[in-house]
Amino acid sequence: MLGDPNEVCTVSPDPVSIKENSTVDLLVATINCGDDVQLTITENPEDAFYLRGTDLIAKRGLDFESLPSVDDALWVRVRCNRTGSRSVNVSVEVFIENVNDNPPNFAQSHYVLQVNELTPVNTSVGLIEATDIDSEPLYYRLESVTNRYLRLENANTPNILVQNTIDYDSVQKISLVLHVQDTYNISESGEPSFTAVVTITVNVKDIDNRPPWFQPCVRTNLGTAKLCVSSGYRAKVNLTEKEDGPLSLEPGPLYAKDGDRNRSELISYRILRGNEGSIFQIDEETGNISMVKAADIAGPITLTVLASQVTNRDQFAVTQVNIEVLKKSRNPPRFEKERYEGYIYSNSVPESMILRDRTSNRPFRVRARDEDFATGVNPDMRYEVQYSSYVNVTTEGFVLLKRVVKTESFALQIRAMDPSTGEFGTAALSVLVIPAVAVPSPSGAGYRAGDMALLGLVMAAILVLCFIVIGFLISHLKKGGTNLDKITECLVPCLKMARPPGRPKDSLQYTNDGYQGTEGDALRGGPRLPAPVDKRGRGATVPGDRGRAIPLERRRSDRHCGFCGLYANHNHHAKPSPASSPARGGGRGGGGDKDGMRSILAKGGRKEGGKSVWFKENEDASGIEVEIIPDTLGQEEETERRRRRRRRRRWTWRR
Repeated sequence: MLGDPNEVCTVSPDPVSIKENSTVDLLVATINCGDDVQLTITENPEDAFYLRGTDLIAKRGLDFESLPSVDDALWVRVRCNRTGSRSVNVSVEVFIENVNDNPPNFAQSHYVLQVNELTPVNTSVGLIEATDIDSEPLYYRLESVTNRYLRLENANTPNILVQNTIDYDSVQKISLVLHVQDTYNISESGEPSFTAVVTITVNVKDIDNRPPWFQPCVRTNLGTAKLCVSSGYRAKVNLTEKEDGPLSLEPGPLYAKDGDRNRSELISYRILRGNEGSIFQIDEETGNISMVKAADIAGPITLTVLASQVTNRDQFAVTQVNIEVLKKSRNPPRFEKERYEGYIYSNSVPESMILRDRTSNRPFRVRARDEDFATGVNPDMRYEVQYSSYVNVTTEGFVLLKRVVKTESFALQIRAMDPSTGEFGTAALSVLVIPAVAVPSPSGAGYRAGDMALLGLVMAAILVLCFIVIGFLISHLKKGGTNLDKITECLVPCLKMARPPGRPKDSLQYTNDGYQGTEGDALRGGPRLPAPVDKRGRGATVPGDRGRAIPLERRRSDRHCGFCGLYANHNHHAKPSPASSPARGGGRGGGGDKDGMRSILAKGGRKEGGKSVWFKENEDASGIEVEIIPDTLGQEEETERRRRRRRRRRWTWRR
């Protein structure tokens, strides 16, 4: 606006701001002056302005990034001339505002970085930054489908750090995609936004962190450490013989390689221990073991071998080589025949034995001789079945069925091997399936040879136990002065009970005539014979020669034997009595015993007229004396009566 009348023209002193890339012919400022004033631009930065009358106009859009100094303003100076007056200069301060009109940019389209395995966490792998001429803050994001090992320091700092320990055996290369954006959130700001993308490949370097590994070996993990365990090596040499060239080892030649997958450090070998007498030597480069001289002592030799890196002796491993020194085998195992024949029933179940012939159940068995042994029997001989899935062979040479046979015949090969020398012999076996001789039980189970052997063992043990008990009883009773005949009397039922089922009865048998006589009839309900009277006139049952009186307790089928402590049956009898022998004319009954025998009344007892009748043999008479015991004792004397009855059970023979 116009101020002092002496001033030709004026302009606003406030600076003017316009955005870069503004539209052409944009009004920048207006100069206030009269009609007779002539305006001329004396200073026009970037030749970007012009006058349209009194208006200062931007000729073209200005690029903020092309300005010499982004922090300085553009000064446009205009001269005002009036006729008859002094010219005046006015200035317009113009600021160009920056606009986000350029995307960020990476210096390369692809980056390759290197990282060592086992690099500590949070270690920097590399810094990859983008530039933006708009000088805006940039935001980064790291993308990878399988990446779990690397991360960015933060969203504005593209410093790539180790997130998890990297193992070369697990990963050798990591591919990343790095995104950059010049705005934080496009949807919220509403301003133009630009992005850029770059690919990154991170190669993992294998470092020397593992010792040599002997081959073959079994890999295992111990925490984050990886190990490969070797079982060692084995070899065999003959006693007093020196082998030429490298020894043949099992499971393979002695060899170690660098435990780091991508490294091939040179390995050297050395024998540490076990080479007493300097019998063996090892090649430092190849690891081959050879003999310097023959071994003079049989037995195992254990060598401890060291494998270490040539460039780093701290990386090493040890293993053992077991060398067996053997007496030389001169004869391999040899079967008795080259071809064998066996038989199996069609209904045989697994575990059944192959049979020798059709007519018997004798099991088939193969034997191989080893003439290196004086007896021809090698205790370490091992048998194997080849080319068949039907049978197995035991260490004793018996061939057992492994599964049900569904063919008419099958063939196989049996191999006998000496495990100490590796020598073996073979024989062919043809097995013919023959018809079944018996219908199998409903359960499908039969008696195998093992079952029968077990049954025989149990029966033998029971028999031996019986003989031990009998011997003990005989010894004990002899010491007590007991008559041997009475011992035999008690042992008869014992032996009878010990007799296995199905065997014929023992030849020592007795007939209880008394039981079959008077009292036997009474037990069976038949008529009784009249009871004879003794010399003293007391009524008693006195047995004749054929009708011997047996106490009531003897009538029971089983009773307790006082000599051996067992229960005897009614066939338990004694030796013939002299009184009843035919030479003496028989007993009192008037008739002699048919078999010349009399019963031993071990214990009597019958109720007759309220009295207990007991039988005992008189020392000076040929008959039997009857003693009648009153039955008037009270119940308190029951124990004593039982004791007396047990004493009277024993009969004595008349000498």
